[in-house]
Amino acid sequence: MKVKNTECLFFCKVHDFLHVYIPEHKNGTKNTFITYKQGLKTFRSYVNNIAGISTNQFEFKDCTYDFLLDYRNYLHNEEGLKEKTANNKLAVIKSYMKYASARDVSLQQYAFAVSQVPLYSAPRIQQPVIEDVDALAALLGIPANTKKGLRDKVILSILYDGAIRVNELVSLKTGNISMADDQSVRLRIHGKGNKERSILLSIKTSALVRQYLDEYHPGSEKDVPFIYTVIGGIQKHMSIRNVQKLVKKYSDKVKAEYSLPESVSPHTLRRTRGTTLYRDGVDLPAISALLGHEDIKTTKDYYASLSQEQMREIANRKCEVVPDEEPFWSDDEDEMSRILGLG
Repeated sequence: MKVKNTECLFFCKVHDFLHVYIPEHKNGTKNTFITYKQGLKTFRSYVNNIAGISTNQFEFKDCTYDFLLDYRNYLHNEEGLKEKTANNKLAVIKSYMKYASARDVSLQQYAFAVSQVPLYSAPRIQQPVIEDVDALAALLGIPANTKKGLRDKVILSILYDGAIRVNELVSLKTGNISMADDQSVRLRIHGKGNKERSILLSIKTSALVRQYLDEYHPGSEKDVPFIYTVIGGIQKHMSIRNVQKLVKKYSDKVKAEYSLPESVSPHTLRRTRGTTLYRDGVDLPAISALLGHEDIKTTKDYYASLSQEQMREIANRKCEVVPDEEPFWSDDEDEMSRILGLG
């Protein structure tokens, strides 16, 4: 009996892809690992249950352009996934095929065909930012003047001033905090893909952070959570969910007096900071570096929006040629006759 060559099976390289390539060569985080694993599981389910092909029969050569195009359409049309989500699922398979073809050059023709499957042209929805400066100031300053309130002010201020992601904030350790020569605070951030960047906070935020360190970290420990909760007597990094709830709690309070977006999240503060800097004339490369974007196009697509005042100014430029408003001719027949000289 002839033994089947397992090297031609599509899923034969999944283990190495997930457990070796993603963490060691792509610098993938835990979230990246989960995303790729779920993407491959979804594709396997499609192969087995929709295409009707068992895992030990599905080969690389079976993953053709048409097969993957059908998979993309199935995710969107049958499963009801949004264009962006379907694109992400498709990108996982493309990435896996690229990896497999690098390991085995005989697979390159299949990887190339798969790479040509088009992504959905998903409409970009500009997420809201906090337009009202007074509302933003009220949100950052609303926590009470207590020890816990100080912690919450630091959380809100760093999310805005540093424009960092919420997962970057909660993963900070005290060793990631340092002082610049002018007493400004510098944060060493480990962002997406485990890429490191350094952020200098404003004088005001730096003062809050120094006060926070005196209250919450009076010692010189370098390997403890910067923002923490105490569970079972042990300091643990505050969860992302707790920060999200904290931001929602304070934004709901501020909405009673000020205009805020319907939903305010930690990312709203990051987006507001990046967009505000753009509107103030800061160069895109500088904003991209602050945000930790690998591609400046991401910054341009999602943060480069104009304010209502800027759009109004543009609308009124060089419009002197437009005729002035004039009153309409009267509908009164006697008056119309008089104007026409027929009265």
